[in-house]
Amino acid sequence: MYNDIEKYGENGRVIYHGDALKVLESVPNESVDLIFADPPYNIGKNFAGRKDKWGTDEEYLNWCYQWINLCIEKLKPNGTFYVMTSTQFMPFFDIYIRKKMTILSRIVWSYDSSGVQAKNFYGSMYEPILFCVKDRNNYIFNYEDILVEAKTGAKRKLIDYRKNPPQPYKTEKVPGNVWDFARVRYRMDEYENHPTQKPISLLERIIKASSNEGDIVLDPFCGTFTTCYVAQLLKRKFIGIEIQEEYFKIGLRRLNLATEYHGEPLIKEQKNYEIKHEQPKEQLTLFQHGSNI
Repeated sequence: MYNDIEKYGENGRVIYHGDALKVLESVPNESVDLIFADPPYNIGKNFAGRKDKWGTDEEYLNWCYQWINLCIEKLKPNGTFYVMTSTQFMPFFDIYIRKKMTILSRIVWSYDSSGVQAKNFYGSMYEPILFCVKDRNNYIFNYEDILVEAKTGAKRKLIDYRKNPPQPYKTEKVPGNVWDFARVRYRMDEYENHPTQKPISLLERIIKASSNEGDIVLDPFCGTFTTCYVAQLLKRKFIGIEIQEEYFKIGLRRLNLATEYHGEPLIKEQKNYEIKHEQPKEQLTLFQHGSNI
């Protein structure tokens, strides 16, 4: 656990290096419009040397219930909470949160696999997300900002003959609760060195739908700070929290909050294929002049 908390940023756009529970305690109650929480899943992944594994399932869930309670306290009365975890722990989250909030949707983020996932059972090809609000009669949902293609009308050009007179089906619709976004791959421009980075497209839909310009978006487990990055692009304020120093440095660089950290320049790590394709200037000049050296 971190005793000290580092803070960078100002004017409603801040990130913290420290333990999520401690930082959340310092956030004023009922001050945040939208929270997106993507915590460790307790499945044994290595986060820059920090193992994602608790001693028992009960220990993991007790820890989760602590930050869930804090998140709910920080939300405004019309606030919205999106929360993720592994498929095996989501039922516990669901039962716990539904006693405190209204769960409007149970979302499935579906994606393809890069290889064989399992041989003795059906491999996991999705991650669950709960969409929760404090007040089911008063919350933000900008459906017009997240419309997607409705294939019935856009592609198939079908006519609804039940209406008088008959009318073409609409070409756009509000997304359903199965979302098909590609996972972040190594060769993508948005890729950062993190094992569970969430795609920009996923956070863009959530932030557009459930907040307005100038609202405060909070992420207690920032990782690569995609939530804050998208919030900044969409003219929202943000509060980002990350316990691992390596990922905190990604946030500082990605959000343009600092050019160095404790004397270390903040430069995006080059990918292997980028290094291999670089040629020294002298070598390139020789090739251009036809040398066979």
